[in-house]
This record gives sequence, C-alpha cells and structure tokens, in this order.
Amino acid sequence: MASMSSLISPSNFTRLSFKPQSKQPFLQILQPNLPKNLILSSRPRKLRLFVAAEERTSTVASPPSAADRRLYIGNIPRTVNNDQLKKIVEEHGAVEKAEVMYDKYSGRSRRFAFVTMKTVEDANVAIEKLNGTEIGGREIKVNITEKPIAQVDLSVLQAEDSRFVDSPHKVYVGNLAKTVTSDTLKNFFSEKGKVMSAKVSRVSGTSKSGGFGFVSFSSAEEVEAAISSFNNAMLEGQQIRVNKA
Repeated sequence: MASMSSLISPSNFTRLSFKPQSKQPFLQILQPNLPKNLILSSRPRKLRLFVAAEERTSTVASPPSAADRRLYIGNIPRTVNNDQLKKIVEEHGAVEKAEVMYDKYSGRSRRFAFVTMKTVEDANVAIEKLNGTEIGGREIKVNITEKPIAQVDLSVLQAEDSRFVDSPHKVYVGNLAKTVTSDTLKNFFSEKGKVMSAKVSRVSGTSKSGGFGFVSFSSAEEVEAAISSFNNAMLEGQQIRVNKA
C-alpha cells in the first residue's frame, strides 16, 4: 500500500500553466460590460483596480491685468505733472501709478496721461467720477486704455519715428485728424516751403494718432512762414493749430 507521502509527492502532480490567449484584461473577460474608463493594472500576486478620472476643464479666475486697470486721461493742461494728476485721481480710488506723457523732442506735455489704478473697481469709479469734468479749465476724457494693436508691426512705427530729422526750427501742429500720416503732414507743409522732416505722434504702444505732430525746417524764417500760412488752415476736414515748438 502506498504511503501518504508518496501520494502527495510532486512527481504525482501534473503541472498546470495558464497562458492568456488575449491581451484583454482578465476582469473584462469576466465582465465585458465594464465601463471604458476602468483601468486595470496587474502586478505579481496582486490585482489592482482603479477608475480613471474623467477629464475636467476648470476655469480659474485670473487676476485682472494692468490693462484692465489702466486709464487714459486726455486733454489735461500742459502744467499738470505726475504728482498733481495722481492727487486728483486718488480722490476717487487707490492709484498705483500716474504718468503724464511728454514729447521727447520739445519736452512739452502731450496733454494726456496714463493712470494705473489698484483695482478694476477703482478704475471704473474714476471713469464715472472724472470723465467729462474739468481740470484747469479743460474738459478731460477718461476711459480704459486701448490694448496694443497686435496686427500692427510696432517696429515699423518706431523706425518711422527714428527717421524724423529734429531741428531747433520746427513747428507744433495740433488738432490733426486721425487719418493724417507723417507723409500727409510733410506734403501739406511742403506746398509753402522746404520741409526737412515731419512726423505724427502716436499713442504709446499703438498705431493710433495722438492728434498732433511736428514739422522741422532749416531756418527760423521758414518756421514763421509756415505759421503764417497754415495756422487755422483745414487739413483733412479739421482746422489745425500751428505754432512754434
């Protein structure tokens, strides 16, 4: 009679091996209707199940950019400086920065400024309270600044400015129509004399005309002749002002 130990000897067992015929996960074979977002991963002696998180798009509110808080203030008196303007605007909200724009050639105020408020709410209040009011007898315009025009190659505009030939003999031309270009200005003044150079100033960072420009000449006599001939003349539908720069 065979002993118990001989009956359970490894030699009496048939080796079994399981080779999966498909790469399909084992649980999906048993349960073919499992959701597609159920991912199976197997490791030796352990089978793990975890559900893949559905993709979710969450909108995170980004803090307001400086452009949303930046005000354009136009038609201010030439005598108003940064500190004075800041004090005026601060009566209606917290101011981060106030900057009056000056012409780099004449050093004169360009009659407009940019003021960055602390919050969008402060900016809106300042517009409501200040737009259409007067500073030094001049009715000012206050609004949110325009964003830089992406399609305009600003390097081209900067190159145009760099071509301007400065001179101690030049005139300031104000109240220009928005359609007037530097070439238009030069051709207009060339009708009465020899113009060295001309340029229309633009709102910083954009192609928008600032509404004024400069024309340079080679002599004081030509400046006087230009003022005499063109002050209060009509250019593209608007009466321009011409005086010494």
